[in-house]
Amino acid sequence: VQLQASGGGLVQAGGSLRLSCAASGISFSNNDLGWYRQAPGKQRELVASITSGGTTNYADSVKGRFTISRDNAKNTEYLQMNSLKPEDTAVYYCAARSRGGSWAYWGQGTQVTVSS
Repeated sequence: VQLQASGGGLVQAGGSLRLSCAASGISFSNNDLGWYRQAPGKQRELVASITSGGTTNYADSVKGRFTISRDNAKNTEYLQMNSLKPEDTAVYYCAARSRGGSWAYWGQGTQVTVSS
């Protein structure tokens, strides 16, 4: 199983980034997908998730600014991040889990830095 995250970088406050996560070795369409982030000195937190059926869920801190999506034909999930704030600075990780299971599969992380 491999999840490969990409798309991070340095952006000014108010800007946008789109993260991608390409998966292999799993039954992609049958997995729930998520994006976590971890800022220095803080616990890893779930930012957004999307079920195999397409239901999405967001942390309150990113609602209205971030959008999670998936393309089952490409085995890829995305996180569109708009109106970025300095507090969004973190390492972002993609994750996958079988329906009803725990987040068992993780990508390597991609750094997002938002300057003020």
